[in-house]
Amino acid sequence: QAMKKPIGVAEVVLAPGQVCFSTRPTRLRTLLGSCVAITFWHPQRLIGGMCHFMLPSRRHRDRPLSQRQMARQRPDSLNGKYADEALAILLQGVAKAGSAPGEYVVKLFGGGNMFPQLGGCHAPDIASQNVAAAWALVRAQGLDVSAHDLGGTGHRALIFELNTGHVWVRHSPLIRDPERVDKRRRTGQ
Repeated sequence: QAMKKPIGVAEVVLAPGQVCFSTRPTRLRTLLGSCVAITFWHPQRLIGGMCHFMLPSRRHRDRPLSQRQMARQRPDSLNGKYADEALAILLQGVAKAGSAPGEYVVKLFGGGNMFPQLGGCHAPDIASQNVAAAWALVRAQGLDVSAHDLGGTGHRALIFELNTGHVWVRHSPLIRDPERVDKRRRTGQ
């Protein structure tokens, strides 16, 4: 049922760094690796959006944008590649639609480690940083997350339909998932 697009529903495929907020019947699709997607859905108005961010924030900033800074940013000055700015773009869509963030069902997806063989011996992997940024941002905004599918390894294909609020996720972990390897080691001892 998720694969067949309803008649009259627009389809938007988000590339990394893109954000879409729609007030029309829309199906949003994306493919996530270490990136994270945040979905917003208004259950009464059947509107919402999704972002696909690649990095927690711009390197020259040591802290994400505050709520006040998010509200003051010009839309064209924001870049959806960064978690805090992608969320700011979504929140601008929420405001432009005459609604409040707390009216939306919020879900988080992605953050799969694409290079588990590196073993985290260096700085934390970008996937973990993206997941941490997503949680910190939704908490800072006071948003309740109704569902999430985050972390692990590999990629996720995502389909989000605004006319129903359904999100379909197909997670394809890497074959040598360290969590599975560790589990087998523990079982064998």
